Amino acid sequence: MSTRTSHTIRALLVAALGLLALALPTAASAAHRAGAVVFSQSWTITEEGKEVEEGGLFAVRDGHQNQLTENPADTEPSFSADGRTIAFAREGDIYTVRPDGSGERQITQDGTDSHPQVAPNGRYVMFERAEGEGVPTELYTASIDGGSVHGLAFGPEEDSEASFAPDGSKIVFVRHLTTALGREEEDLFSVRPNGTRLTRLTATSRYDEFGPRYFAGGIVFSRGKQAEGAAGYADVYTMKANGAKVKPLVQGVGSAYVEDVSPQGHTLIFRRDRGLWVKRIGPGRAQKVAELPDGSRTNSVFSSDGKTVATLIESRGEQELMAIDLATHRQSELAEAYGGEGGDAFGPVIDWQPVR
Repeated sequence: MSTRTSHTIRALLVAALGLLALALPTAASAAHRAGAVVFSQSWTITEEGKEVEEGGLFAVRDGHQNQLTENPADTEPSFSADGRTIAFAREGDIYTVRPDGSGERQITQDGTDSHPQVAPNGRYVMFERAEGEGVPTELYTASIDGGSVHGLAFGPEEDSEASFAPDGSKIVFVRHLTTALGREEEDLFSVRPNGTRLTRLTATSRYDEFGPRYFAGGIVFSRGKQAEGAAGYADVYTMKANGAKVKPLVQGVGSAYVEDVSPQGHTLIFRRDRGLWVKRIGPGRAQKVAELPDGSRTNSVFSSDGKTVATLIESRGEQELMAIDLATHRQSELAEAYGGEGGDAFGPVIDWQPVR
């Protein structure tokens, strides 16, 4: 038996003992309102001279880690607002599962589907779909129970980075446009979940808008140039939900990229230079809460009470999954790669279970 296989068996035994602890809030977890952080992980083992990929979705809570699914292709987990359902992507289709790993269900097929998000009312899932290789992605919805899918804003353009308003009444997203002069740009649009009232919110020929999130007063987003490496740059802006009153929120030295908005709708976590920063949306200064390796990539999400952030950091092939207390800036490791053989990988998307 390989070392990695023994790690896997031990993890599954821990999962069997810990399912109830993750599925039901204990007195301690209810006090600090922190549900499980869910993430994907995959690795490669060697069995009988052949490389075998293993992995799936995992959840970690109060130091206990459970494996929820056993398909290494599972990724991009997204919790429902009540914390009772996880939507995720698997090999081009969307699935759902309960937080204890039971009740797995496939809800889409055909096309290549990704980036699922459960609607605030818990009744349907929004996702991106590409109908074929090289075909731009479009936004769709499907019932949480499966069945027919519905397109939101059909057109020749690519739509992505969609996000629900807290009440579920609107969706903001990025549309990749090509102008009459052949110039490419990315602007923000909004649409209702039934596909009506498509509205263009920004129209800037010199800049891209991306990373939109709703907050208590409207939409916060990054504006600059969405590109890899040194060519990319951005500042953070806010605007009303209808696109009016665009105002800078974070400007100055170093590019700033939106990561997440707290469930209360008042606080922003963003990446800037080699750090993670937190700021109340409005007047006031930002605070740096963590140092990041140069050139790293991050995915950060707030806990339900907005007091802690879970962050996945990737730099030069190494990854960390940690929690950051925003009051004390104290960092603690949430999970680690099993190590040993090559091919370990977290993410790239994580989510934190809502706790009411």
